[in-house]
Amino acid sequence: MATAPAVTTIDDYISGFPAEVAARLVEVRRLVHAVVPGVGETISYRMPTFTLDGRPLVHVAGWKNHIGLYPLPPMDDDLATDVAPYRSAQDALNLPHAVELPRDLVERVLAVLVDRRAAEAR
Repeated sequence: MATAPAVTTIDDYISGFPAEVAARLVEVRRLVHAVVPGVGETISYRMPTFTLDGRPLVHVAGWKNHIGLYPLPPMDDDLATDVAPYRSAQDALNLPHAVELPRDLVERVLAVLVDRRAAEAR
């Protein structure tokens, strides 16, 4: 049985989705680049992976009904409350296609990931 070739770039990954999902993936990618200066891009675990200092920071995956961001960092109570409606059992942020992308929330989660990485480096 033949298998589909593995994607090697985020552009390839995004191009495999219907236009509506692809547009949301592009928006999430844009948010990552806006919040994380110098972020790198690769494919890891067959999904877009954004790297910081050469190490994975966040993975993004497109699904039929949502986009997932993995993993979620430990958060303060306010952010955890805001994330709760989007949190999955796999400790991911699930962004349903049926609702407007919560850009501010994604940016806040990404900022915590960056802050945690900086704290690890100290």
